[in-house]
Amino acid sequence: MLLRATLFLTASLASGFSHGLARRASTNLSVMMSHKTILQNSFGTALPAVAPTAKRLFLVRHGEVINPGGEKAVLYGSMDVSLSKLGEQEAQAAGAFLSQFGLSKVFSSPLSRAIYGANEVIKRQEKVTDLELTILEGFKELDRGDWCGLTKEEIGIALMSRFDACDESVTPANGESMPALKSRVMKAHRSALSLMNPGNAACIVSHLQVTRCILSEALEIPTNEMTKLNVATASVTCIDYEGDTPCVRFQSVKPDVGLIASKDRAN
Repeated sequence: MLLRATLFLTASLASGFSHGLARRASTNLSVMMSHKTILQNSFGTALPAVAPTAKRLFLVRHGEVINPGGEKAVLYGSMDVSLSKLGEQEAQAAGAFLSQFGLSKVFSSPLSRAIYGANEVIKRQEKVTDLELTILEGFKELDRGDWCGLTKEEIGIALMSRFDACDESVTPANGESMPALKSRVMKAHRSALSLMNPGNAACIVSHLQVTRCILSEALEIPTNEMTKLNVATASVTCIDYEGDTPCVRFQSVKPDVGLIASKDRAN
């Protein structure tokens, strides 16, 4: 099977998939780049222009949130929790980074933490006029159902592991499974691409699990392994699409503007 994406792998991704994806990627790569190397070689002028027949998507995860459990980190999923002050600053930094790229569209999850980040992107697109936010319901975060408000320990680590591995028999009441999430996210993803013209770039501001869905599809990582993908708060991932073929330019790179490390303890 041919590899569908040209990959720039972070060290963490390479170690997480050393027996699967990394082995397949080795036929296409002469070197696996570290997070720092990606930052130096894939940003600014080093990122090639969008091909006239391609479409470019920047995936942005929202910034740090105020966990509804306080110091007791609980799952919140699709609950509409607020960004922390640091999370707002992270979103502003991501928007400032994307200001160097002319975007034709900005898409967002309907949740306020993503909408804030999307508006920060839009307000910094000085070279683009009449840029409006397009909200797609399919980019909403995973619905944790009755697990919302509980810690991972209260749910059970073994049960959480089975859920992440796509065992749909342990889907929480009133929630959704990982396969169900992947299906609706990729439907919204196809809608977003259909609204773009070739040769243009756009941005999707969403969530951890949503970004994992899109990125795992591009990297051909099975859904039952996608939770191994690291996606930092307010980080940026770039994927080009030539027809149905994705090319991952860089992933989960966070603009370094001197902010303290975010707390990313539950989702």
